[in-house]
Amino acid sequence: MTIGRLIFKILDNIERVICSTLLATFVVILFVQIVSRQLFNHSLSWSEELSTYMFVWFVYFGASYATKLAAHNRVTFQFKFFPPRVAVISEAIADLIWVCFNGYFVWLSYDFVFNKMNLFWKSQTLGFPMKYVYMILPIAFALMTLRILQVNYYKLIKGIDIRDPESLEVEKLIESADQQHKSS
Repeated sequence: MTIGRLIFKILDNIERVICSTLLATFVVILFVQIVSRQLFNHSLSWSEELSTYMFVWFVYFGASYATKLAAHNRVTFQFKFFPPRVAVISEAIADLIWVCFNGYFVWLSYDFVFNKMNLFWKSQTLGFPMKYVYMILPIAFALMTLRILQVNYYKLIKGIDIRDPESLEVEKLIESADQQHKSS
C-alpha cells in the first residue's frame, strides 16, 4: 500500500467516524432536550446551541465526504451533448474552477478565523470562543479540495469513474426503461 493510499484510507475513516459521531451525538442531545421539556418541563439551555454547532460541523464534513463520492449536486446534463472526450475535459475544467474557488475560500476563511476574528467573540450559551465553531470552514473546504483532486485523479489518470451510486442507479433505470420502450 502506497503512502497516498494510506493517507486517504485514514482520512476516509476519520471523516466517517467524525460524521457518525457528530450525527449520533446531536441527535441524542436533541432527544434528551425534547424528553426534558415534555416530561420534566425543564429546558437545557446549552443543548440547542451545541447541537446546532455540531450539525454545522456534520454538514461540512458530510460535504467533504460527498465530494469523495462525486455525489454533489451539479448541473451535468449539458455534458451529455458533448463528445465523450470533450465532456470529460469540460467536467475537469469545471472541477478546476471549483478547486480555485475552494482554495480562495480556504484562504479567506483562514484569514478570518485566525487573523480577523475577535478573540472575545464567545458563543451565547456555552461561552466558548466562536473561533472553534468557524474553524470548520477552512478545514472543510481544504478537505473538499483534496477530494476533488482525488476524484479527478481516479477519473483522468486511473480511468475509474467515481459517481454517486444513486445517480448510477437512476441511469440504469432510465436505460432499462428506454430498452423496454424500444422493444414494445
